[in-house]
Amino acid sequence: MRDLTQLFEPVVESMGYELVGVEFQGAGGHGTLRVYIDRDNGVSVDDCAAISHQLSGILDVEEPIKQAYDLEISSPGIDRPLFKLADFEKFVGRQAKVKLAVGQLGRKNFKGELQGVADSKWVKIEVDGEQFDLPYADIAKANLVGDI
Repeated sequence: MRDLTQLFEPVVESMGYELVGVEFQGAGGHGTLRVYIDRDNGVSVDDCAAISHQLSGILDVEEPIKQAYDLEISSPGIDRPLFKLADFEKFVGRQAKVKLAVGQLGRKNFKGELQGVADSKWVKIEVDGEQFDLPYADIAKANLVGDI
């Protein structure tokens, strides 16, 4: 989804929002393209509609997705997804869940406190008092854990 992120980011930022990330989930010939946006004072339904209108135009012209799909624009919510390496630095001290694609030390799932980033390729997380350096390139999915 990095190509879509590069395609959308200038438009979203020019409208005063942060492009948090882009996900595509497809099954059976139909998918969902989910775009997460944010800004300091939060995101309203009208904000999502405005972004949807702009991105729909880009998608119609560029046609980067070759199957049928629905476009969803959303705020990141309480369990904010972490897409960029900078997200792991920004939310140091927060609880997060990280799932690896391949795994490390016999496990794929880690839930703990974010400790930052090392050498622009490792995400540091403390799980039950133990420090893990997870390869950023191997992260399949990561989210903050809500404070409810």
